[in-house]
Amino acid sequence: MRRFTALSLTPWSALWTAALALCLQAGPARAQAGPPAVPDPQEWSRLTPQQQAQRRDDIQRRLQTATPAQRQAFREALRNRLQSLTPEQRERLADATRERWNGLTPEQRESIAAERRARIQAMTPAERRALLRERRALLESMSPEERAAMREKLPLR
Repeated sequence: MRRFTALSLTPWSALWTAALALCLQAGPARAQAGPPAVPDPQEWSRLTPQQQAQRRDDIQRRLQTATPAQRQAFREALRNRLQSLTPEQRERLADATRERWNGLTPEQRESIAAERRARIQAMTPAERRALLRERRALLESMSPEERAAMREKLPLR
């Protein structure tokens, strides 16, 4: 039986968990500016990989200067945004992201996977547990059919 872990992600879930990982990765700091707004999933899916990377970097920088309460508010807003999507919207978002992922070269895919692994390995155990709780909350909001479809798409370990 395949198990769902933070390191075995479908492309669309990797996209959103990367945003979560960025906010969890941000260390304590004084707030100089407010936290970034949570990006719209459909809008995000229309961005090129380079634009997504640029936006991700901007989000990470802003979260690093945010207070813990602001980072928590960002995580909750992100979770609420994803949970508010209908199953059809989530499927369209997943399909668009999967198409873009499949269009990447093997080197680009490996680079993205290595970057994600490094971010997760750099997290503290508490941050990894928080990320796992966030992922479970997202999975609980999915229909049984969506969860089954996601399990089928996970790579074998």
